Amino acid sequence: MQSKKIPSKIEDISKYMKDHVGVGKSYDFGFREIVVLKRKIQIYYVNGLVDSSIIVKLMEELLYLNDHEIQYKKAPEIIENRLIHEQVEKVKTLDEAVDQVLSGLIAIFVDGFDQSFIVDVRHYPGRSPEEPDTERVIRGSRDGFTENIVENTGLTRRRIRDERLRHEMMKVGERSKTDVCVGYIEDVADNDFVKYAKERLEAMEVDGIPMADKTVEEFILGHKWTPFPMVRYTERPDVAASHLMDGHVILYIDTSPTVIILPTTYINCLEHAEEYRQAPSIGTYIRWTRLLAVFLSVFLLPLWLLFTLEPSLLPHSLQFIGPGKEGHIPIVLQIIMAEVGVEFMRMAAVHTPTPLATAMGLIAAVLIGDIAIQVGFFSPEVILYVAIATIGSYVTPSYELSVANKILMFFLVIVTAIFRTNGFILGTLIIFLYLISLKAFRTPYLSPFIPFDPGAMLRFLLRIPMPYANTRPNYVHPKKLLLSAIEKFRKEISDESNFKL
Repeated sequence: MQSKKIPSKIEDISKYMKDHVGVGKSYDFGFREIVVLKRKIQIYYVNGLVDSSIIVKLMEELLYLNDHEIQYKKAPEIIENRLIHEQVEKVKTLDEAVDQVLSGLIAIFVDGFDQSFIVDVRHYPGRSPEEPDTERVIRGSRDGFTENIVENTGLTRRRIRDERLRHEMMKVGERSKTDVCVGYIEDVADNDFVKYAKERLEAMEVDGIPMADKTVEEFILGHKWTPFPMVRYTERPDVAASHLMDGHVILYIDTSPTVIILPTTYINCLEHAEEYRQAPSIGTYIRWTRLLAVFLSVFLLPLWLLFTLEPSLLPHSLQFIGPGKEGHIPIVLQIIMAEVGVEFMRMAAVHTPTPLATAMGLIAAVLIGDIAIQVGFFSPEVILYVAIATIGSYVTPSYELSVANKILMFFLVIVTAIFRTNGFILGTLIIFLYLISLKAFRTPYLSPFIPFDPGAMLRFLLRIPMPYANTRPNYVHPKKLLLSAIEKFRKEISDESNFKL
């Protein structure tokens, strides 16, 4: 459907706004009409999304013209010149003007002029930047993304003051018209990948995205039923800035405090900002400890169950592994019930008011856990290993990955209980082959392990000192593989050698 052009008669604009937008019915859709240079001027805005003090100042400037300006024929040009704001643009269609008003800008219509002045006076309600609960660090910045997309791009721009950093704004949703920003560094990010990301966003056909980032992810990515995170979420501006400089693309979605990092691999979801806030040796130690915890969250319970069912697999010195006495319930059911109980407590913790969280923990640990062991419902060993596996899932940096790993653990427990040794080996092989087959935004999910990239793999296994971490990951296909500082240093050395020659 072709957009309707802005009529030159102000009465036609008033009728359109009343019929299509609800001016006079919706209390939050503001409207003010004034007369400037013998012409009617209408100002439209949405209460709650604009800075009203700026609107008042603009009206004062416009009304000031009535006392000091006599060139009535040049009213539109004079009015445009007196809009004292750094962002003013003109639009030619009513649909575009309404979209801008609903986004928090104001539209100014002048009688006899077939264009509208759009002034950015957005002032979204929201909280101030604060450290994210899920990505805390001991040392480092305490700011985090908020629900305001303008603030979020500003937090990134503060860390990357590069003229080649691009923030391209788009609108997604036929009804919601939510702002989505595509961020990338122009001379680093792969052009084809940036183009593909924007094409996927433009192809979204949906009324709205009230769930913000998750809705966008499900529309732009394949493998919609996979439990593994196909994107990496972060609420930390420093993490987003680091990925931008590596050649990744960042998606900012208005109303969401989380940004999406593309492309993402399994290994990306195992990294944490804390490792880069400590000395390289300590960062390596933290990373290996975290990897051990993630491994235990997946394989500890299936392995223990296997050794319980097949004691002959254990050497004599490890014969103590296994339940001390047979319980009334089979071990595999005890594991599944204990894990489901942990999920109950996790969900309850999310919905429990903070003052009651401690009481809930005491009830779960003392009353339920202790009494369940005493009556023979669970064996103590089951509680021990379930607790270790649960701690490992909480250590996992990505919440989405920790839940996916828990599903893998359930799968391995079930196939191990049914087929024992063959089930454990076959289940592990199925998981590995499934991960190999996955592609996150056209990128192999197990990169740089498969296909193998020794440099990137070393960079993952060890927290390399920053002066030596001088390359970008190959799987994002960056235009410049070396970091800018190293490129500049090598160029200076080359120029100096050529000069001597």
